[in-house]
Amino acid sequence: MTTTIIGFPRIGEHRELKFATEKYFRKEITDDEFKQITKDIRKKHWKEVEDAGIDIIPSNDFSLYDNTLDAAFLLNIVPKEIETIDLSNLDKYFALARGYQGEKGDVKALPMKKWFNTNYHYIVSKFTKDTKIKLTGTKIFDEFAEAKELGITSRPVIVGPFTLLKLSDYAEGLSAKDFAKDLTAAYKEIFAKLASFGAEWIQVDEPSLVKDLSPEDISLFKEIYSELLADKKLKVLLQTYFGDVRDIYSQLIDLDFDGIGLDLVEGPKNIELIKDNFPADKKLFAGIVNGKYIWKNNYQNSLSTLEDLGIEDLVLTTSSSLLHVPYTSENEKFEPEVLEHFAFAKEKLKELKELEAILKGEGQEYLDQNKALFAKERISKNQELATKIDGLTEADFTRLPAFAEREAIQKEVFKLPLLPTTTIGSFPQTKEVKQIRAKLKKGEVSQEEYDTFIGNQIKDWLNWQEEIGLDVLVHGEFERNDMVEYFGQNLSGYLFSQNGWVQSYGTRGVKPPIIWGDVVRERPITVKWSAYAQEQTDKIVKGMLTGPVTILNWSFPREDISLRESTLQIALAIQEEVLDLEKNGIRIIQIDEAALREKLPLRKSDWFKEYLDWAIPAFRLVHSKVDEKTQIHTHMCYSEFTDIIPAIDQLDADVISFEASRSNLDILDELKAKNFQTEVGPGVYDIHSPRIPSVEEITKTIHTILTKVPVEKVWVNPDCGLKTRGIPETRASLVNLTQAAKDVRKEY
Repeated sequence: MTTTIIGFPRIGEHRELKFATEKYFRKEITDDEFKQITKDIRKKHWKEVEDAGIDIIPSNDFSLYDNTLDAAFLLNIVPKEIETIDLSNLDKYFALARGYQGEKGDVKALPMKKWFNTNYHYIVSKFTKDTKIKLTGTKIFDEFAEAKELGITSRPVIVGPFTLLKLSDYAEGLSAKDFAKDLTAAYKEIFAKLASFGAEWIQVDEPSLVKDLSPEDISLFKEIYSELLADKKLKVLLQTYFGDVRDIYSQLIDLDFDGIGLDLVEGPKNIELIKDNFPADKKLFAGIVNGKYIWKNNYQNSLSTLEDLGIEDLVLTTSSSLLHVPYTSENEKFEPEVLEHFAFAKEKLKELKELEAILKGEGQEYLDQNKALFAKERISKNQELATKIDGLTEADFTRLPAFAEREAIQKEVFKLPLLPTTTIGSFPQTKEVKQIRAKLKKGEVSQEEYDTFIGNQIKDWLNWQEEIGLDVLVHGEFERNDMVEYFGQNLSGYLFSQNGWVQSYGTRGVKPPIIWGDVVRERPITVKWSAYAQEQTDKIVKGMLTGPVTILNWSFPREDISLRESTLQIALAIQEEVLDLEKNGIRIIQIDEAALREKLPLRKSDWFKEYLDWAIPAFRLVHSKVDEKTQIHTHMCYSEFTDIIPAIDQLDADVISFEASRSNLDILDELKAKNFQTEVGPGVYDIHSPRIPSVEEITKTIHTILTKVPVEKVWVNPDCGLKTRGIPETRASLVNLTQAAKDVRKEY
């Protein structure tokens, strides 16, 4: 029996990768200095895993931005225009991730989507008739050599060819099958070259196998791997995660894999499959320690699962990469009785070794300590809240009158022009904004001084929005550190880490709050600054809230109650906030559900019975009691929504804005096909890129939208909030947005 992990967090214990990358973007460090910093980060992480006693250590799980982009860059799956632009390879790589606009050219960022059911985002490659697949990069080999210099014969990791094909886009008339042969040949070359460097294993990540697979998918997978596994010179681990492989298990065990990695946490069906038949000539990599959540492993439950498998010689591993949890709980200052319940990435290494010791009959003390921990009562139940949830009826989830009648009433009340313009909510969080918030926390400025600063920020940006002609204004959210943490700080049942950072995409890290107990609103959360903003202008100012599903999905949820119950608790709390905003004169209220899709089961057959049947009603519960003249907006971003359009319409919001520009407005066809009723604001430019879109570019986008959606249903807005952007690019982009909307409006 041995231990391993699928992958380790890469942003660094103290977000070293983020800060180094941003310095490189600002040209404060050279290419060589940046590469040395990243090399030092990798060295530290490998030593951390080695010192924990993990037997088989992965390499190439590290990435400067995204592992899927790494694989595409390694194999020359890049847009034709990037090949001719006069940039270094490193800058070309970043240009594909975040766009480039300068004297050497103009490159749009590749699309970005959610990585399965997580808050991590991957970069979407596109195959065209110009795509020439060939091994052009060296990263996977370089990092194997780096580890070897440290005395570690690592197991290189790469996104598998099937998953890479399934997650990519294709030019019209092309499909994955058109590129399977050339891609397989390139992967064979990678296998052979790694073997020549002394690699003993390679880990090929194929998480797409846990989704619904068609006969064509299974045929494609077999075609790829029958060839790829022929005459291999090193051992191949087929690694899956986030679910079970029921659709393809029989084919997997028939193929010549040396190891198969299965998720035993999110894929309980895998346990049945293994018990029924797992071949003796393959090594089982048993994903028993949860790679996505921060709670301690219950050893008794894990041991019971492992013993039930009936396989003695296996490899203990995590259910997924540890990319999805913070680095270590050692950097936290929770009380001991709280801290003892947490296991971040570094602590999960220890859990694997302790489970291994127990299974070998050498770790009774670990089992005893773990039993004692789980025997404690962690929290007491809020009975009043439980009774309230049990008493909810259909009427609590239904808003009256129906949408069509509300729409007519609101158009008469607001008298907005065609193609009304707005933004999603936040404006740039400058260094000064962050500094004064930190000073308030440390007691270095008074609440009065802080409020004066925030008030001035709000007034300045409201005045500017009026000057450029935006129709519905926002206050900018300068008082908010994070769209979930800010709310959690005003709700009972929440805990907040100091250093619990997790990578969301590229340099963007999030610090998910922890749901510790029952959730109740303790005080008004957003009313003060929303009401203040509305007092400063005669134009409508949107109230900005985060929805219950997103608050849950962007937190580390409890494991002792259902996700449904926890979400309904949050929904009741946000409902109180909505009604308070309405009482204080806020006539448009945006309730963001950016993460609606995040915990959607990966198999369509499970969507309603396991998720949408409570997630959609939870949103409706939040706004069901507002007046017909109050307009409810929501916002969603960077997920694939085309296949749940009917469910989104059931949210019964009045306006829905969503990311669209970076996915080429693909969602519009589905809106038209499904006769979508809600008014929509498809994002007209990508805010995750520093590019400034021209008036002509945005005008063209609006015209495209209007070929699919009636003009009276369309709002004009960016893809997402502008918190992470700089002030100059934000203002230039919004000036162009409002001008484009005015120009198109004249045509109608």
